[in-house]
Amino acid sequence: MTAPDCGGRLEPMKVALKPAGKSIDRRQLALMVLATGACLAFAGVGAILAIFTPLVFDRAGNVLNPIAWLGFGFAALFWVVCLLAPLAGWILWRKGQTSLAWAAMAAPLAWGALTLTLLQFVPA
Repeated sequence: MTAPDCGGRLEPMKVALKPAGKSIDRRQLALMVLATGACLAFAGVGAILAIFTPLVFDRAGNVLNPIAWLGFGFAALFWVVCLLAPLAGWILWRKGQTSLAWAAMAAPLAWGALTLTLLQFVPA
């Protein structure tokens, strides 16, 4: 005796439970591991940067400067982006969306570049 067809409602579950049979690209896997290690190293640097971000407001008048507040926010959240980017990258890579996975892995580089750009315009 077999299970009823149920009108085809179980097809998405069958697809999700059975492996797709695709082989894993070992070169891309190694690069993902390397990018994850780089993001974790950047997170350590970002944590140290986050400790010193209140120094942005040392000069008089910087509390009212919107660029100083943007620089503060971007610098303080850099380590968070460095931790969330590999998580999102691995989730997307596992789903088979490799281009979005690499875009997520590159997010800390873009965030860091924007942070450095913003902090240049804050008066010292």
